[in-house]
Amino acid sequence: MTASPALPDRSWMVTPLVSVLAVLAVASLLALAGGSLAAVWNGRFLLILALWLALWVLNGWLASRADSTPGRLLVALVFGAALIGLWELTVRLYDVPPVILPPPSAIWATFIRNIPLLWGDFVQTILKGGMAGFAIGCTAAFLVAILADRFDFLRRGLLPVGSFMAALPIVGTAPILVMWYGFGWQSKAAVVVAMVFFPMLVNTVAGLRDTTAMQRDLMQTYGAGYWQTLFKLRLPAAMPFIFNGLKIATTLAFIGAIVAEFFGSPTVGLGFRISTSVGALALDMVWSAILVSALAGSAFYGIVALIERRVTFWHPSQRG
Repeated sequence: MTASPALPDRSWMVTPLVSVLAVLAVASLLALAGGSLAAVWNGRFLLILALWLALWVLNGWLASRADSTPGRLLVALVFGAALIGLWELTVRLYDVPPVILPPPSAIWATFIRNIPLLWGDFVQTILKGGMAGFAIGCTAAFLVAILADRFDFLRRGLLPVGSFMAALPIVGTAPILVMWYGFGWQSKAAVVVAMVFFPMLVNTVAGLRDTTAMQRDLMQTYGAGYWQTLFKLRLPAAMPFIFNGLKIATTLAFIGAIVAEFFGSPTVGLGFRISTSVGALALDMVWSAILVSALAGSAFYGIVALIERRVTFWHPSQRG
C-alpha cells in the first residue's frame, strides 16, 4: 500500500507576500499624508486592504500549525483582534459618526465606566431571567422526553406540536407572556422556557431512539428491564443529542430574555438598556450592553461544551 503524496510546502510564499503588503501599507500612509482628496481616499482603501490581506495570511499561517489547544486558542484570539483592529481603523480613517458606528475603543471606555450599571443589568437579565428560564425549560423538556419515549402516543403528539411552537415568532409570544407574568424577571424566564423547551425536547427524544435494535435485544437477553436499559444504554447513547440541545438552548435563552425586556421591564436589564440607549442615540452604551450579552453567552456555551467533552469523551466527535 503506497502512501499518499505529501502536500507541497507553500510557506515560502508567506514572507514575499507580507513584504509586498508592507510596502502597500507604507505607500498608503504616504498617500494619506499627501492631502489630495483622491490620494486620501485611495490611501485609506489601500491601507485597510493591505492590513486585511496581511492578517489573512497571518491567520492562515497560524491555523496551518495549530495542532494543539493553545495553538487553536491563539488563532481565535488573533482572528478576533484582527477584526476589532480593522473595525477601529476603518471607523477612524473614514470619520464614521458615533451615532452610526462607534469605534471599539469608545465602546470599551463606556463599558469600563458603566460596569456597576451593566452588572445590575446582567443580574436581572442573564442570571434571573435567562438562567432561570434555561434551567426550568431544559429540565421540563428532559422529563417530558422520558415520558414521550415511554408512551408512544405522547411522542407522536408532542413532536408535531413542537415543530409548530418552534416556528412561532418571539415578537408575538413575548408580549403575551409579559402581560401574563408581569414586568419582572418571571415573564422573561417564561419566554426563555417557551424558546428552549421544544429544541431540547426534540433533541432528547431523538437521542433516546438512537440505539440499535441489536443493542436493545442484547440488554433484554441480559434480563434488563425498561429502566435499566434506559439508564445503562439509552441515556448514555443520547448524551451527544442532549448536549446538542443544551448548546442550542444556551444561545436562545439569553436572546429570549433580552428581547422580552423590549416589551416591558423594570428600569434595569440589558434589553431595557439597549432600547433606552437607542432612543438617546447612545450607541456606545448599546454596544456595551451587547458586549455583556456576548461575553455571557460565550462563557455559558463554553461551560456546556466543556462539560460535554468530559461526559461524552467516548464519542467520535470528542476524539482527536
